[in-house]
Amino acid sequence: MARKSLLGGRRVTAPQAFLLAASFLITLGSFAVLPYMSVLLHQRLGLGLGTVGIVLAVASLVQFSGGVFAGALAERIGLRATMLTALAVRTAGFAAFVPGMASSVLAVGALFLVSCGAALYLPANKAYLVEGAADADRPRLLSASGSAFNAGIALGPPAAAPFVLGSPTVFFSCVTALFALVGVGHALLPPPVAHPAADAARAATGNAARLRRPDDGPPPFAVTVLSVYVFMFFQHYLALYAVPRTSATYYGAVLTGYACLLVITQPLLSRWIAALAYADAVKVGFGSMAAGTAVIACGGYAGIGAGAALMCLGEIVLFLKNDLEALARSRAAPAAVFGRQRLAAGLGAFGSGAVGGQVYAGAEAMGSARAFWLAVCLQALVLPVLLTAAVRRGHIGVFAHKPGATRAPKEQKRPSRG
Repeated sequence: MARKSLLGGRRVTAPQAFLLAASFLITLGSFAVLPYMSVLLHQRLGLGLGTVGIVLAVASLVQFSGGVFAGALAERIGLRATMLTALAVRTAGFAAFVPGMASSVLAVGALFLVSCGAALYLPANKAYLVEGAADADRPRLLSASGSAFNAGIALGPPAAAPFVLGSPTVFFSCVTALFALVGVGHALLPPPVAHPAADAARAATGNAARLRRPDDGPPPFAVTVLSVYVFMFFQHYLALYAVPRTSATYYGAVLTGYACLLVITQPLLSRWIAALAYADAVKVGFGSMAAGTAVIACGGYAGIGAGAALMCLGEIVLFLKNDLEALARSRAAPAAVFGRQRLAAGLGAFGSGAVGGQVYAGAEAMGSARAFWLAVCLQALVLPVLLTAAVRRGHIGVFAHKPGATRAPKEQKRPSRG
């Protein structure tokens, strides 16, 4: 049964509405825990900071790169079963934290279970959400999903702050119960329903539309790597830069404002983002990130606040458009597409983490942390240009779609080569 939604007046089915609500609850529960893991592992369980860093880095890599297995699993057992499997693994991970607060081995094992569950869940969640949806509905659904996830990310840490460190056993028990209840809801979901009318319309119009666009720009996989690479400099190092120059309170207000702007604005801009040519979206997104880091380099309350807003615009445009373009160019199942996009995000985050500390330390050694943001600005301007040039010269082919190539309908047989 369908009902009206806020997605531009379009209809959202009851299962889609449930998944959007579940996306918020799952992220709320996860980010009530994950931001505090370094404190729990180091202060409560006594692991050294170097060990904690390695554990968190590997867990993050598993969470991102493991998404490629979600597509294969969904192909074998279905989207709903994949989500249930992911939630079962994740629930077991949070349950293992209860005794894990007395054992570092159990705590690390619990963290990896949670990361494995997250790797499997998100691609299947997004794929179920857009399964059979018309192309015009996909931007609104994906933007609403992103808003739900980001709302959970924003509210999770402050909601957990009074409990996670003082009463971790009770707190982890509550999070485990939350995930178990969400899992029960997923068990009641119907199998995803394909809509032949939408599929036929996509098959009939997709090729013609693509023939009118001879230059599709760089492959979404590579653009996603660069998007996350540039963005994670902001994510990781804004606190280090902003708190000494403003205050911890102002930094917290910037994060809250950023989250609110992201949650509210992305659905409002989804139709405009979907209509942008991919090459134009890349220019707008990276241009906004470059402008944001340049403004942050100016320092002060106004510069840091305005720079964060510009970074938010870059994230909204690039992250949504990359997913939409990856779907449009691929004949693979949506779960496989989203899994590859998660892998790309993981590679970008890993690269940013490996480079960022050295660049920031070098900037401070020069006596000016502002040089760090100018270096990020330069990368945001130069890297997309280099990627586009490499694509045009045929040096980049990872998950790329050849410009002007058509996508045959699934039922059409390929001609034999005999």
